[in-house]
Amino acid sequence: MGLSSWLSGSARGEHPDRPFTGYKLAHAALSADGARTGFAGLTMGAGHVYGVVADATCVWNSRHQSPRRWCGCGFYCLHALTDALSLGCATENRSALLIEVAASGRYIRYERGLRYSRQRVRAIKQAWCGCGRPGVALADAGSGLVGWRHLAPACDQCVAGRPTLTVRDFVARLDGRVRIDEGPDGMAQLPGMQAPAAMTAEQPFAVLTAEIALLHARLDNLQARLDG
Repeated sequence: MGLSSWLSGSARGEHPDRPFTGYKLAHAALSADGARTGFAGLTMGAGHVYGVVADATCVWNSRHQSPRRWCGCGFYCLHALTDALSLGCATENRSALLIEVAASGRYIRYERGLRYSRQRVRAIKQAWCGCGRPGVALADAGSGLVGWRHLAPACDQCVAGRPTLTVRDFVARLDGRVRIDEGPDGMAQLPGMQAPAAMTAEQPFAVLTAEIALLHARLDNLQARLDG
């Protein structure tokens, strides 16, 4: 989805009579003291961490209101969940959370989404580990901002003893209520993919028992030949 396609069909600045539901990607962030969490943008807003409720400000000129038509400032969101899923496939976005927001305030309408002035994060929709499994925790991503560390989703197999924060703990440290959309087994699987069946603790022993039985049978057969 190219930027030109996303921006096509823009309308003049408007004010909604009710919040819009939108979807976007954001990096999870943890404060240096570990007491607070927040979200960071992916591109123009990457240098700023915002909370559950936030107002957009222009990073180039704080004297004008966001969004401004001939400026790139403001929050962005997509109308369709499928478009946000597509954006999450890009390599640079693989460690981001997929979130649902309520967009309000001043806004400019585009073909596939909005650029707007105020938002409330409603839900964390999905968090995927880089290996493709559902993320069950958030681990240090190795990047960050002054006072904040980026966190990346990790599955139970890729955590490998790294310090982590569960998704629920992350939500508990936000400055407002946000729901976690998940199934009975945690975050949803990647569309079109299925996690491999887990090997139970009994399975390796069953395989070993079968191999020992086969070895004994071969030894008995060899002994019978020698005795004959």
